[in-house]
Amino acid sequence: MTTTAFQLQQTPQGLGLIWHEHPEMTPLVIDFLSGKQAFRGQQANRKDEAIARACLLNKASAGQPTRILDATAGLARDAWVLVQLGAQVTLNERQPMVYELLNDALQRLYTAQPDYQQRLQLAPTADLEPFSDDSFDVVYLDPMYPKGERKQKAAVKKDMQMFQQLVGSDLDADALLAPALRIASKRVVVKRPQHADYLAQQAPSHQVVSKKHRFDIYVTATVAAGPTA
Repeated sequence: MTTTAFQLQQTPQGLGLIWHEHPEMTPLVIDFLSGKQAFRGQQANRKDEAIARACLLNKASAGQPTRILDATAGLARDAWVLVQLGAQVTLNERQPMVYELLNDALQRLYTAQPDYQQRLQLAPTADLEPFSDDSFDVVYLDPMYPKGERKQKAAVKKDMQMFQQLVGSDLDADALLAPALRIASKRVVVKRPQHADYLAQQAPSHQVVSKKHRFDIYVTATVAAGPTA
């Protein structure tokens, strides 16, 4: 699979993304089993993770795990943390090359640790419309922020630079909120830069704020009134 600037190619580590304009860059491979992504998941804990509070994972629960749809999966870095924190996560990814990278990474994960087949899955469709109402407890959104509007405090790491160049800005990000609210039975969580506007210009029910980001939380109508996270 190729585009003008990018190509997918098998590497010893798995399926990798090559950026033709920068042949010096190491191919981008998603790896849940080793490297920085695996280490990040190993270090995750419910007490210290803002994403755990935002996605209702900080509270002890019995029975079924929290079902989360990561509707903008990307490289699945946040999704992997959520899985390590006990969630059952479904990945939804619209960019075809990134979808293939995720699928390859998951197959390698399932071969090494088959139990993850029940904990982390890739949705067969890139569209949110086929998902039924209230089919997940939480829908998580982390759309790409438009270039030129983000305050860059540090250079983007090379792998993310490649990813951002391939994916581009999610110019239709605002349109994701309405279907997400329909799909989520408890809440929609939107990860945003601290200075960013609200998604679809819609103020959240409340927020969980971390050092680098904020999580805008939209409590859905199906949730009975009560204390929030």
